[in-house]
Amino acid sequence: MTIFRAAARRVSAVGLALTACLTALPTATAAASDRDDGVARSGAGLGRYYHQRLDWRSCVLGPDDAPGSALEKAGARCADVTVPLDYSDPGGRTLTVAISRLRATDTRHRVGPLIINPGGPGGSGLDLPPLIRAAMKDTGPRYDIIGMDPRFVGRSTPLDCGWPVGLSLFSSGVGRAGFDRQVVLQKSLADRCRATNASVLPHVTTRNTARDMDVVRGALGERKISYLGYSYGTYLGTVYSQMFPGRYDRMVLDGALDPRRYNPRLMKGLERENDRALADWAAWAARRDSAYGLGRTRDEVLTTVEHVIDAAARRPLTIGTAPEVFRLDDTQVPFVVFIGIADDTDEARAVLGEQVSVLAEAAKGHPTRLSPQFAAMLRSTLGGEGSQTGSAQSAILCGDASAPHDPESYWRDIERSRAAHPVIGPIANNIGPCAFWDRPREKPTQVRHDASALIVAATGDPRTPYTGSVALRGLLPSSRLVTLQGANRHTLYGTYGNACVDDQVNRYLATGRLPAADLTCVKQGG
Repeated sequence: MTIFRAAARRVSAVGLALTACLTALPTATAAASDRDDGVARSGAGLGRYYHQRLDWRSCVLGPDDAPGSALEKAGARCADVTVPLDYSDPGGRTLTVAISRLRATDTRHRVGPLIINPGGPGGSGLDLPPLIRAAMKDTGPRYDIIGMDPRFVGRSTPLDCGWPVGLSLFSSGVGRAGFDRQVVLQKSLADRCRATNASVLPHVTTRNTARDMDVVRGALGERKISYLGYSYGTYLGTVYSQMFPGRYDRMVLDGALDPRRYNPRLMKGLERENDRALADWAAWAARRDSAYGLGRTRDEVLTTVEHVIDAAARRPLTIGTAPEVFRLDDTQVPFVVFIGIADDTDEARAVLGEQVSVLAEAAKGHPTRLSPQFAAMLRSTLGGEGSQTGSAQSAILCGDASAPHDPESYWRDIERSRAAHPVIGPIANNIGPCAFWDRPREKPTQVRHDASALIVAATGDPRTPYTGSVALRGLLPSSRLVTLQGANRHTLYGTYGNACVDDQVNRYLATGRLPAADLTCVKQGG
């Protein structure tokens, strides 16, 4: 899941001159290093992409373009990088990948470009350079910070399947009826994508995004790039390190995935971590029963959540007031809870407390009012407003690895997990559009090269579990792991406000030297 849910919370408080010595490596070398399972996918004919000249211009698209205006104010410029749709056919159809650049101001100590990926998959990174520069503190001016919208995301060549919902991550509900509705919905989402975008879907993959990153490197006139990836972005960074060894400098992977378990069912098996985060939030809400009215103990709050889901199964909950009214059933209510428990800050917990209070009132049949934030979230996830984001996210997951195609296998997993994990089990094991997708053209990337990276992780991360970061650390012996103890938080650097974590990352970005050993930080304030 992408960490930057709203621009104000993305980072807490948070063109280059081409030179003769920094040109892209020859195309033949690019083809030789881009191998996995012995299959070369980047062939001859890529020189025109690696050596293209970029047209840097204003990032502002119009009078209402707030992200573009923020980039403009910070001094960033934007460009479109041309890449092939199919790297095995570089003379065929092309795409554009949108990038932004906030140039280094400390040119005497310049390190080079730092590309950012916020996760998702399908997250837009274009507007992040000013926020990341602030997080980097004194180190920021030494980098050209590059925001990038991956292929088919944001301002890059778009992919939009015309979905009636923004995301495909829902619960199966409390019984078979809800699951059967989900099978129909998820199949319809896959069918819509295939009907409208069949020619491009095979090329919406992480491996192709990694190839695009290397083209960006070449177009910038750089021999190496540095990289900062969050969540899914850690998988993209790992893939890049395997496909293009020797072409990266400093790499920070925050909230890392175990690349061996990367597949469309990323939430399967994470019930325990999410139950822990849910229980901790419930204990927090219980101490504030006067504000939220959800119960005076942790167990009372958890019972309230289950009762709300049961009520939504009997009759969809009506929330909001005309003209903006939403109706949430038992496959949708758990999604609201699931989204809210990935951040254990008081601010995020308060938002979830307010949202569950609204749902609890609706379950009693009482009229409700929605905060602008809650209404915006529901529009983008339960309505078609977020169709482009949801289409890209699912297309990447489904294009990277296969999922089981038998709906009954999902139902069996749901039933096995329901008793122990009544809220999380039906969402973590639910069916998705990848069950109805065509099989990927390429095999997933295997980690066969060591890589030097700084991995950052929280022990209570409910989205990419701490075990994934530990596993990646083991696969990359030259890497180092910075662990934050005691936080139920997905991703940390520059977004959580932990000075120990931020200082370790900034020290590495400044010096290029990893810590001598793995390190442990402690959550501030508890």
